[in-house]
Amino acid sequence: MRRNAFLLVAALLCLATIGRASAGEKLSIETFNANGVKIAYFVQGKGEPVVLIHGWLSSAGINWLLPGISDSLAKDYQVIGIDVRGHGLSDKPLKEEAYGPELVEDVVRLLDHLKIKKAHIVGYSMGGIIAGNFMAKHPDRVLTGTLGGMGWLQKGGVAQFGFAMIGKNDADARAHAICGRSLAKLALSEEEIKGIKVPVTVLIGDKDGFVKKLYIEPLEKVRKDWPVIKIKDGDHLSCILKRQFREEIAASLKKEAK
Repeated sequence: MRRNAFLLVAALLCLATIGRASAGEKLSIETFNANGVKIAYFVQGKGEPVVLIHGWLSSAGINWLLPGISDSLAKDYQVIGIDVRGHGLSDKPLKEEAYGPELVEDVVRLLDHLKIKKAHIVGYSMGGIIAGNFMAKHPDRVLTGTLGGMGWLQKGGVAQFGFAMIGKNDADARAHAICGRSLAKLALSEEEIKGIKVPVTVLIGDKDGFVKKLYIEPLEKVRKDWPVIKIKDGDHLSCILKRQFREEIAASLKKEAK
């Protein structure tokens, strides 16, 4: 009950921001057909495209609009926020095969739908897993990558998502659980993680010990060239709300553009 109430309040707050954009333009939610699944997204600003992929149990509005991240980036970039299937305003299929690799292919389909050849890819938590897999599987579509609250989901490792929702009767909760369990299918081998050629920055809350131990420390051993930036006083839930998180994304994009 508390989870549903939180999501409702967050959704209402997100809707309240839809008419607000840094460039004075009206922000609207659009949809496209992703192999039979309706995917919702928003586009804000102009410039090089930046795709934002949210975390599990969240949405583009909650992760990117509410903290002001999309507004800030839209001053210099074309910002594209996607509601991952099973979340937000996108469809919530209940078949196992609708998730896993389809989460990654939806990003490809979104770029194709918008006629964008390459984009900066930014993901948080679950979105970081999707972003990492996207960079490994579709390197020709990536300018740079940013992994927030996530590092390397290894082959044979565990994606700690979805298990708490098993057995719930609510359709949305079932979709969340199926989506969460499917993330294990996006794990990357050491060869795949080493094969990523685009510049990548990792952002992690300095109090996010679980993610640091499970996903960041293994990554640092094989990708010493990827800077890991700690967000002061950020845990896994609050990191994305920190001003420093927003500023580090912008700084990373500007640095790689030079």
